[in-house]
Amino acid sequence: MEYTAPVSIKIPKQRIAVLIGKNGEIKKRIEQLFKIRLDVTSFGDVTITTSDSLAALQAKDVVTAIARGFSPENALLLYSEENMLDVINLTDFIGKREKALERLKSRIIGARGKARFNIEESTKTKISIYGKTVAIIGPHEGVALARTAIEKLISGKQHKAVYTFLNSKKTESPNGEDL
Repeated sequence: MEYTAPVSIKIPKQRIAVLIGKNGEIKKRIEQLFKIRLDVTSFGDVTITTSDSLAALQAKDVVTAIARGFSPENALLLYSEENMLDVINLTDFIGKREKALERLKSRIIGARGKARFNIEESTKTKISIYGKTVAIIGPHEGVALARTAIEKLISGKQHKAVYTFLNSKKTESPNGEDL
């Protein structure tokens, strides 16, 4: 088997165990699904080796999703070409001010998780808020809509206005079906 150039990614040390899984089960599953080899160091350096560059990129998205706080089960939704990953770096909006970052994450999550839940339900996506990022997994249209809703919250729009926006998009979808 001829290998292409390896793809490398750095993940937080706290997420290494999640990527590897109990007895290496998650790592093995990713390797088998994408027909790749994953090398993970104790420093969080991950190298993906394969002869298939598309598989390497898909596997990189799965590793990135796990690194950004998703469960392996949700990260593996990216195996389907219907789904994509989008990562929003919150420091792009507010800089490195820790209090502002915490306040922004709280706004996106909402009281008792209501805002995140409503966005996920309306857009048929999964959302993870981890560290300085918000990551979204789901169908392309749903991810774009969830990103817009999150950016509206980041810019200071009221939760009610964001829910109204999402509901209007739901009724605009073809055949009046949910996204």
